[in-house]
Amino acid sequence: MAAVAAVMVVSVSAAARSAVPGTPSPPRLPAVAAGTLDARYAVNRAAIVAAEHAAHRMGDGERERHLRRLAVQGRHFLDFRAAGDGQAVEVLGDLAAARRIAVLVPGSDTTVDTFDYLGSRRASLGGGARAVHDEMRRVVRGPVAVVAWYGYRAPRTMSRDVLSSARATEGGGRLRRLLDELRSVNPAARVTLLCHSYGSVVCGSALGGTGRVVPASLDGVAVFGSPGMGVGSVAALQGIPVWAGRGAADWIAGAPHVSLPAFGGTVGFGADPVSRSFGARLFDAGTGGHSDYLAPGSLPLHNLALIAAGRTSEVSRG
Repeated sequence: MAAVAAVMVVSVSAAARSAVPGTPSPPRLPAVAAGTLDARYAVNRAAIVAAEHAAHRMGDGERERHLRRLAVQGRHFLDFRAAGDGQAVEVLGDLAAARRIAVLVPGSDTTVDTFDYLGSRRASLGGGARAVHDEMRRVVRGPVAVVAWYGYRAPRTMSRDVLSSARATEGGGRLRRLLDELRSVNPAARVTLLCHSYGSVVCGSALGGTGRVVPASLDGVAVFGSPGMGVGSVAALQGIPVWAGRGAADWIAGAPHVSLPAFGGTVGFGADPVSRSFGARLFDAGTGGHSDYLAPGSLPLHNLALIAAGRTSEVSRG
């Protein structure tokens, strides 16, 4: 416990500094393993509280309110950064004991400030992760966990970054590191990536490419509201089972499916994941719009939970 306390002291001061523009020093975290999860959660909660206090001193009431929600007792964060738009990775459930783990990868406009509310509760990463966790607990016997992974610099919808693969390429490397961490914590668990909107480009970057080792624990990937995965077909994803769904009222259906070099990456994300030529398994995503996939009680939420649970024979097909 003395070692944990020392890490927490360093992390609190670092988090407070990182909330001030131009000062780095993110929290120094214990290595991720089953026996260090509680220490990791404690370090990050202390960092969130320190960042909340720093926001108060700076007069940033909006950031302070959002951080106060993240700091509520009982919430567990595997990672946290305060600077800029921030980063936050929340765990729901017992990560070390779970038989099934779903990693929810969000799309554009995700920040620390929108983690719990992005136009609506269900459209946010935190709200969506809770809905997935609740639904998985209904369809799985035994412990499950959901990781709400805001671990990359998500672009803003009204920016050129949302048209480029550059941030997805950076995020893909970070997502691969998360998969390695999950394997260290719980090598027996089966993991599924649930990737929304631009998050599906991040997932494509994490898994695509020759010579890239994919953890044997990775059961599959489900993309929804996707503009593309940055690859031409599922053949580029090393044999990983890929599911795709799109709501009938989702505006993303109008996105052009091109891929052109620009801005240090590419513009556009290639083939349409719900097209026959892409080769994904299609699930019924219902009649909703771009932010409706994880609405409690909805058909797409149920299908995504079944996919994450490994009960794929019960998924209603699109």
